[in-house]
Amino acid sequence: MHKIILILLTISLSSLAYEIKQTPINFGKVRVDLTKEYIKNHYGLDVENIKITPKIVLVHYTAIEGFEKSLERFKSQTLPTDRPEIIKASALNVSTHFMVERDGTIHQLMPLDFMARHVIGLNYSSIGIENVGGEGYVQDLTVEQLLANIFIVNYLKKKFPTIEYVVGHHEYRCFEGTDLWLEKDDGYRTEKHDPGEIFMRDLRANIKGFKEASCD
Repeated sequence: MHKIILILLTISLSSLAYEIKQTPINFGKVRVDLTKEYIKNHYGLDVENIKITPKIVLVHYTAIEGFEKSLERFKSQTLPTDRPEIIKASALNVSTHFMVERDGTIHQLMPLDFMARHVIGLNYSSIGIENVGGEGYVQDLTVEQLLANIFIVNYLKKKFPTIEYVVGHHEYRCFEGTDLWLEKDDGYRTEKHDPGEIFMRDLRANIKGFKEASCD
C-alpha cells in the first residue's frame, strides 16, 4: 500500500471508468420500518421516509475475506445474533450503499438516498463504501480497491453536491459535538480500525474538494 501513490502518478485518474453492478440486498418493509425506528430512537427524529441528504462518504473494510461471505452479512433485514456489541441498540441489520471486491469490482447494494446502518452517529448524513478485506484488522486493501474508491467518491460528488467529507470509519468519533452527529445514546460507541490510516491517506491524495474529519 505504501507504493500506491507512486503508482497512481502514472495513471490518468480522470480516465477511470467503472461499471457499477446492481446487487441489491433485501430492503423491504421490515428494514424500512426498523430504519425509521432507529432514526427515532437514536436521532430523536420522527420521519415519514428514510431518505437522507448525503454530507459524508464513509469508507470501511468488511473485516471478512471474500465477497460472497462479506455480502452475506448484509442480506438479512434483521441483525444476526452474533453482533452483541450493537444488537442492543437495534434489531436493524447493518447495510451499506457500495461494496468493492478485491479486484475493484463495484456493487451497489441499496438506493443511494436511503439511510444505511453502517456507522454510529452519522448514518443520517452518510453514504457507506465497504471494501472486502481487513480480516483481523489487517490493512490489506488493494490498489484496485483504492482506484475503485476514487471513482466512487468522484461519482458521488457529482451526483450529490451536498457531500463535503470523505471519512474513514476509524475517524467517526471526530464528529462528536458537530451538527452532523445525531446519536442520543452516550453509551453507544464501538472502537473501529477500518479502513486504516494508510488507505485513507492514499485515497485523500487522489481526490480534491473534500474536508477531513477534525479530531482537534
